[in-house]
Amino acid sequence: MVRLAEYFDPYYNPFWTILQQVGVDAAVSKLDRRFDGEWNNSGDRPWDYAPLHDMKRRYEAAGLELVGIEDYPPMDKARLGLPGADEEIEWVCTLIRNMGRLEIPMLCYNWMGCINWVRTDLARPGRGGARVTAFRLADLGDPGPTWAGVVPAEQLWQAWERFMDVVVPVAERAGVRLALHPDDPPIPEVRGVGRIMNSVESFERAMAYVDSEANAICLCQGNFTLFCDDLPAVIRRFGMRGQLAFGHFRDVSGTAVDFEETFHDQGQTDKLACMEAWHEIGFTGVLRPDHVPTLEGESNDDPAYAWLGRLHAVGYLQGLREAAVRRSQAS
Repeated sequence: MVRLAEYFDPYYNPFWTILQQVGVDAAVSKLDRRFDGEWNNSGDRPWDYAPLHDMKRRYEAAGLELVGIEDYPPMDKARLGLPGADEEIEWVCTLIRNMGRLEIPMLCYNWMGCINWVRTDLARPGRGGARVTAFRLADLGDPGPTWAGVVPAEQLWQAWERFMDVVVPVAERAGVRLALHPDDPPIPEVRGVGRIMNSVESFERAMAYVDSEANAICLCQGNFTLFCDDLPAVIRRFGMRGQLAFGHFRDVSGTAVDFEETFHDQGQTDKLACMEAWHEIGFTGVLRPDHVPTLEGESNDDPAYAWLGRLHAVGYLQGLREAAVRRSQAS
């Protein structure tokens, strides 16, 4: 049966307990950045062994299994192939080695240079007035280039290949899978910086570059559905090859240049067919609900990650999972 996880800050809050009460016992975590500051007299960085060890121990003491890290050291010089890339790649290798020592099996990363996920509206009214995030390319305007200037796509590909040449052998020895997340939104460039992980063909190229258990995909359904016509078929396509290490289960309405995120029971994707595909491939990683609306009475200080919508998403995914299992048993 497909296992569900949730995404947490690395220090206890009541949501850790609430999620267990509704049946989720696996955690995918950010790094503990309290270790990254002048007050940290030990000199430890968030990706060093001691902070990771303490973080894992906190999850275990609270009853959660730490199954992955969805965070990373600074990587923009590595992503762009600039001077200083070697140091950043070594930081990532340090993180991977320490994850291996601690038996944390999956690292989710992306190749979005300078700018991570982009939205032009963080509080668009959704169903019942819930606040959802949205992106419309026409509303982005012309904010000008980033500090990196114009960065062509092939420069990003060359930098990614250089990164993989170094990191994959380290990950293989550590027993850690690298889960590559798509660009969000999956458009060709943002403020002059190219984006390369924005099509099925891009992920085929990435998986073909190095044939290794360590080289795998975080299949974020909200992004993939914006650049493919048959998401369940794509799940099967990569999953049957064992190339899926992690999944983000969410949905959108629209196109890559004009979309809004939705509740998990809305959107343009056949989500039961997707869950059936995850079940059919015998997926052994974890799925987590991603990006949810902010509901009445909640703060929108962390758009897409408020608690109530995430609880709704967990329940919906549990229902989809049971339906998928029963359909499989009946066929």
